[in-house]
Amino acid sequence: MALNRDFVGRAYTAPVPYEVSRVKIKEFAAAIGDANPIYSDREAAAAAGHPDVVAPPTFPIVFSLAGAGEALSDPGLGLNFAMVVHGEQRFEYQRPIYAGDELICTSTITEIRSVGRNEFLTVRSDVSTIEGEPVCRTYNTIVERGGAA
Repeated sequence: MALNRDFVGRAYTAPVPYEVSRVKIKEFAAAIGDANPIYSDREAAAAAGHPDVVAPPTFPIVFSLAGAGEALSDPGLGLNFAMVVHGEQRFEYQRPIYAGDELICTSTITEIRSVGRNEFLTVRSDVSTIEGEPVCRTYNTIVERGGAA
């Protein structure tokens, strides 16, 4: 069954800010196998010109779909999670993410399209501090295999 195109343009804001901690950054860096000391050592981060430890560039995947989860799980969208695979992920940064940041994420379904028998759904997530400073924008494309009409 094709995904419901009426969801394109809908925006969802995560219910609570995401508090970035040194521990979460360190755990994420370890999980992706990146031993760069600016991700775990405040002194190394300071020596590189940062105010605190820095999150790896792909870190926003941890929280960027929190708001969109409401839409993706809505039965009206018609998404079959059993048939979903990750299609693409990219990030555009205004500034790095640091330990101590409190971030708000608003996710918008920007596109739904059929490609062959598959449905492609793209979510753009705008990440800013609770003060409103833009931090980054993420794009996540998921593929529902065999979902196209």
